[in-house]
Amino acid sequence: MLIKSRPDGIDLPLSSEITPRAIFESRRDFIRQLAVGSIAGTSLYEMANREAFAQTLGAQKMAATLNPAYALIEKKTAYKDATTYNNFYEFGTDKSEPAQTAGSLKTRPWTVTIEGEVKKPITLDIDSLIKLAPLEERIYRLRCVEGWSMVIPWIGYSLSNLIKKVEPTANARYIEFITLDDKKQMPGLRSPVLEWPYVEGLRLDEANHPLALLTFGMYGEVLPNQNGAPVRIALPWKYGFKSAKSIVKIRFVKDQPRTAWNSAAPREYGFYSNVNPEVDHPRWSQATERRIGEDGLFARKRKTLMFNGYSEVASLYSGMDLKKFF
Repeated sequence: MLIKSRPDGIDLPLSSEITPRAIFESRRDFIRQLAVGSIAGTSLYEMANREAFAQTLGAQKMAATLNPAYALIEKKTAYKDATTYNNFYEFGTDKSEPAQTAGSLKTRPWTVTIEGEVKKPITLDIDSLIKLAPLEERIYRLRCVEGWSMVIPWIGYSLSNLIKKVEPTANARYIEFITLDDKKQMPGLRSPVLEWPYVEGLRLDEANHPLALLTFGMYGEVLPNQNGAPVRIALPWKYGFKSAKSIVKIRFVKDQPRTAWNSAAPREYGFYSNVNPEVDHPRWSQATERRIGEDGLFARKRKTLMFNGYSEVASLYSGMDLKKFF
């Protein structure tokens, strides 16, 4: 092995001495995990930089088992991009604002109330909610109605686990998700851009689909505040705004709930909001999308897939006109 020396005869330091500790140690972690096949589509360089960036945010690890049935084989979006390019209007309308302002959000203590048309209403603290079912890592596509997309490894479990625990009544046809509404913690709430609190909803059969993920983490760590901490929904076949963040209440109801964007602009944002390349938004074509992290002069646009590529949900909408029920 060739050892380079400076002109004054002093040996140069080892790579472990000149490389930031977080990056150096993450390389060893990467090699160990690669040996058991737990990392797909992530380069050594990407992982090292993700680890270093995560440490600057004070991220905490979250253990989960990769579910191979939901492990998309595509290059993951860089952690830094996924945590600094966010739509979370409670913390500002610019993409970069949530990462800068969401530090004011306190995620402990935190409780989620499940009520309405259920036989067993319950209020759970966030740690009890996390422990309700085994945590899985799932690698999903994320598609925004604005025409951009990401690939994110989420951590959580199927929402159906929680639904089963509270036992919906025969009257329960929809689920309503209500998010935190606290101006002291969320500076964006002072803006009248939407009616607060942010509310989203699903049909009960949609919520029971295995893909619907009650989500607590991403990239092997707890959710950063700007990504919806401490608990959000991830619905990979729907546009991103359907996935409510920082949830404090889940309500089972008989009638279709009034949701935030559908109430604000019903001609632009349908209740279902399934990813559909044939139904354009007035401001954004849905036929193609740009993958965040591939920006540049020669970055290609991808064709948008029906249901974002998750064709297994098609049976939920059998017989429906998806241009009318958009």
